[in-house]
Amino acid sequence: MAEAADFQGTRLSPARRWLRRTASAVLGAPLLAGLLAVPAAGAAPAGEHAKAPTGSRTVDVSLDTLTPSVPSEDDTLTVSGTLTNKGKETISSAEVDLRVGPQLTGRGEVDDAAKRSTYVPGADPVTVGDKYTVKFPKLARGISQDFTLTVPVDKLGLDDPGVYQLGVSVSGRTTTAPYEQVLGIERSFLPWQPEASDKRTKLTFLWPLIASPHVTAETRSDEQQTPVFTNDDLAEELAPGGRLEQMVALGSRLPVTWVIDPDLLASVAAMAGKYEVESGDTTVPGKNQALAKQWLTALEKVVEEGKVIALPFADPDLASIAHRGKAVSGTLSHLQNASAVAATTVETILHVKPSTDFAWPVNGAVDSSIVDVATSAGAHNVIARSDSFRETAALPYTPSAARPIGGGTTAVVADARLSTLFDGDMSRAGASTLAVQKFLAQTLALTEQAPDNERSIVVAPPRMPTAAQAQTMARALEGLSGNRWTQPLDLVAAAEVKPDPRATTKVPRASSYPKKLRAQELPTQAFQDIRTTQGSLDSFETILTQPERVVTPFGNAVNRSMSTSWRGRSLEAQQYRDAVRDYLQSLTSEVQLIEKSDVTLSGRSATIPVTVQNKLVQGVDRLYLQLTSDNIRLKFNDDGTTARLPVSIAGGHSQSVKFDTATSANGRAQVTARLFTEDGTPYGKEMTFTVKVSEVTPTVLLVIAGGLLLLVLAGIRMYSHRKRAVASDTADGDGPEQPSDPAPDTGPESGAPSGTGEKVDR
Repeated sequence: MAEAADFQGTRLSPARRWLRRTASAVLGAPLLAGLLAVPAAGAAPAGEHAKAPTGSRTVDVSLDTLTPSVPSEDDTLTVSGTLTNKGKETISSAEVDLRVGPQLTGRGEVDDAAKRSTYVPGADPVTVGDKYTVKFPKLARGISQDFTLTVPVDKLGLDDPGVYQLGVSVSGRTTTAPYEQVLGIERSFLPWQPEASDKRTKLTFLWPLIASPHVTAETRSDEQQTPVFTNDDLAEELAPGGRLEQMVALGSRLPVTWVIDPDLLASVAAMAGKYEVESGDTTVPGKNQALAKQWLTALEKVVEEGKVIALPFADPDLASIAHRGKAVSGTLSHLQNASAVAATTVETILHVKPSTDFAWPVNGAVDSSIVDVATSAGAHNVIARSDSFRETAALPYTPSAARPIGGGTTAVVADARLSTLFDGDMSRAGASTLAVQKFLAQTLALTEQAPDNERSIVVAPPRMPTAAQAQTMARALEGLSGNRWTQPLDLVAAAEVKPDPRATTKVPRASSYPKKLRAQELPTQAFQDIRTTQGSLDSFETILTQPERVVTPFGNAVNRSMSTSWRGRSLEAQQYRDAVRDYLQSLTSEVQLIEKSDVTLSGRSATIPVTVQNKLVQGVDRLYLQLTSDNIRLKFNDDGTTARLPVSIAGGHSQSVKFDTATSANGRAQVTARLFTEDGTPYGKEMTFTVKVSEVTPTVLLVIAGGLLLLVLAGIRMYSHRKRAVASDTADGDGPEQPSDPAPDTGPESGAPSGTGEKVDR
C-alpha cells in the first residue's frame, strides 16, 4: 500500500519523510550555522533580550485537547490548544503545524521525548503540512491565540502499531530574525493500535476514597451521641464537582479497584444524621445531611459488584509507626484495632464484604520494618512501588506486580511511571492532556516490550486525588476502554498472579527509605501522646456503667491521630491530639471530690463524711474512695490510718461516703482523700483536710473530780471554821460580820461562734 501511494503521488508517511528530512538537516547544518552566525541588520545588542524567551521557546504552545486519544483508521484527529507569544517582538506569518512520527521504541524513548522542551532539527518529526495548518498574520507579544488542527488519521501515515511522537509547532518571523524559524513546540504522544493485540497487559488501577480526619472525639450527651466535626470542609468534597463526588461519579463507569478508608465512610454516615460543627468556643448545627446521604447512596450502588479494599480505619501511617512509633508501648495494638474495625465499618455502611488483606504505605515506599508492621496488623499483601522496590538486575521489560517476599507475604509493586503521571496540577488543560497521552503511550510501550509475555501491572495514583486529577485519570482509563492492548484486573486477582522469577523479591533496607518522606513522618512524641491519652481512657472506662459511649468515639479519635493524611501538617496533627486529650480530661474531671473544710471531732469516735460528685450523664461504678491519716491517733474503722469504701453514683448526682473514726488523744491529723479505680489506679486529684480532735478523757475527768473533791472539803472546813468563829463572837457579845461581795472565779462564757471548720459530734 505504501509503495502504491508513493507511485500515485500521495504524500510520504511521516516516518519516511522524517528520515529524508534528517539527511537534509545533517547535510545542511554547516550552511545553516554559517547563516545564523551572520548578525541581522539592526539586531539588538547582546543581552538586551536576555530575559525574554528566545528561539523555539519564544511561543508557549499548550495542547488542551487531543481527540480521539487512541484513534482508529477511520477517525479524524483533532488537536486544539493555545499559543502565547512570550517574546519581546510581534511574530509575523505565524503557522501552526502538526508533526507526527517517528515511532518510539520502548518506554525510555517515551520518557526522553517528554523531557525535550525545544525544537531539535532531525529529532523532531516533519510537519504534516498541506491544508492541515493554521495561519496567523501576526502574534502580538503577550497575546494568546486559540487554534484547532483537524487531520484525517489516514493522512498521518501511521505504519506499524506502536507509540508515535506527536508535536504541534509554530513557526514565524520577527524583526530581528526575518526568516522562518520554529518559535515554539509542544510534544505529546499518539498510541496507534488499530486492532486488539492477541496478548494484552492486565492492568489494575486503584481508585482511592480517602480523606483527612474531620470528626473530633466529642459527642453530645443525647441518646444519639451527636458527633462534633472540626469543620464542615467534608461537605465541600461531597458537593457536586467536589473531589469525593467526582471520584464516585467518575469511578462508577470505570474498571477500577476501590480502595476505601473506613473512617471516611463513618464520617459521612455521621454527617448524614444530626451533627454539629465547631465554631470558635461553641458549636453550630451541621446542615449538609442531604449531601452525605446522596453520596453514600451513590457509592453503595457503585460498589455493589466491584472489588473493595478496606484500609485500616483512618488510614494509619505505617512508615511512621514502623520508624518512630513501634517502640512506644501500645502503638501496634492501635494498628491492630484499626484493622479489626475496618471490615465491620464497610459492611455496615456499604453492605459489601471488603478485602482487608492489603496495606498501603505512603507512596509505596517500603523497607523491612514497614513490612513487619503491616503484617503484624494482619495484612498479607503490601502495596509497594517500583521506585522503592528497585530491580536488582536490568530487565528488558517491566515484570508483573506480584512478588513473594517471604513469610506468606506478597509485595504488589505498582509501576512508578504510571502511578506518578497524575501527581501534578491537572487543572491546566495542557498538563491534563499530556498526562493522558503519556499514560496511554507508556501502557502500549510496556505491552510491546514483551508481546508474548502477558504481565500484570498495577497503578497506584495519588492517595487523595484532586477533582482535576480524578478527571484526568478517568480520561486516561477511558482511552483504554477498547481493550486493544490492556485488559482490566482487580487488585485481589493481581496479587495472585504468578510472579516473574526474574523480578526482585528483596525488600529494601531501612537506609534506602526516602529522606523526604522520613522527614514528614509523625514524631515519636506523637505516639507518646497517644499512649498517655489511651492510658487515661483505660482508667476512665473501668468506672463507667456505659463505657461504649466513650470508648468508641475516643478509640476512633486515637486511630485518626495516626492518620497518613497528617504528613506535612505536623502542627495540625499536634492540635488534633491535644484536643482529644483535653476533652478526655474534661470528662474525667466531671467525677471529682467536693472540697472539704477542716473537721473537728469531739469524742472518742465519730463519722467523717466525704462527698463525691458525678456530673456525667451516665453512672459511675467500681470506684473507691480512700482516706489516709498521717496521725496514728486518728484511725478508721479500728483498722488503721487508711480506709477504702466503694463508690457508685448515678449520672448527675452526688454521694456522701461516711467513714467511722476512732481517736485516742487530742490533736490534729492531716487526712488525704483520693479516688481509685478497681485495679488500684489513682483517679483524679487528691484532696487534703485537717481533723481536730478535742476529747475529755477518763484521766482528765479523774483529775477534775479530785480537784472538785478537794474544793468541797476545803469549803466544808472553811464553813465549819467560820461557824465556830461566829459562835465564839456571839458568846463574846460582838455583832455579826457584814459579808463582802464575792469576786467571780471565771469570766462569762463567750457567745462568739466557734472557728471555721466542720464539727462532728458523737
